[in-house]
Amino acid sequence: MLNYTIVIPARYASSRLPGKPLMEIAGKTMIQRVYEQARQASATRVIIATDDTRIARCCEAFHAEVVMTSADHPSGTDRLEEVVRELDLDDEEIVVNVQGDEPLIPPEVIDQVAQNLDEHPDVGVATLCERIHDIEQVMNPNIVKVVFDRFGRASYFSRAPIPWAREAFATKVPHLPSRAEYYRHIGLYAYRVDLLKRFVVWPPSMTEQVERLEQLRVMSNGEAIHVDLALCALPGGVDTEADLERVRAHFGRHART
Repeated sequence: MLNYTIVIPARYASSRLPGKPLMEIAGKTMIQRVYEQARQASATRVIIATDDTRIARCCEAFHAEVVMTSADHPSGTDRLEEVVRELDLDDEEIVVNVQGDEPLIPPEVIDQVAQNLDEHPDVGVATLCERIHDIEQVMNPNIVKVVFDRFGRASYFSRAPIPWAREAFATKVPHLPSRAEYYRHIGLYAYRVDLLKRFVVWPPSMTEQVERLEQLRVMSNGEAIHVDLALCALPGGVDTEADLERVRAHFGRHART
């Protein structure tokens, strides 16, 4: 069995939903729901990383391992690097970053992204994607698209529609050509510890700053990212009040404890 660590970043501050990790979902906080999903994966260790003592106390109450981190990190990847440095993890160890607002994340995909990285020793990062069949999603800049080669290595990530279907998109009613394939990037990452250590000393790249996508810093520095189709569909995370109500309704329907 693969040995790897899951880290769940949990910040109190949120522009849309302040205090999001502590919001209640069917009798438990959101962060506890995420933690319980992560514990169902085969990781040897699950850690919650937070900069807020209220979140830390909540997590300790359900016996989670907590690492306190700085409140000044410019990105979630920087926060992850602080955790691996604090724990003194070996450079070759694999760490999966599970977002703290994904209470429905399937444990299978967490294992999948860790396994994919383990099976590709020539890359430092692995991530997932899913097929898009809807023209509106392809055109939506809030949905990040990815293209990759036949070996599963990412060619580019963008908020723009890639590949650009010149003829199909130039019409009055744009449509997806039958021979084109479009993929939505899923923001679930597995990292090797040594890449995290290098990531935090690289300056933000031009493409990262323009697209507002951290993973482009990795590619701009000549590192490969492995991309694979997710084994199963991923329910959306919680970014808005409507998302929160959707997730609450899900747990209510399934009568989870």
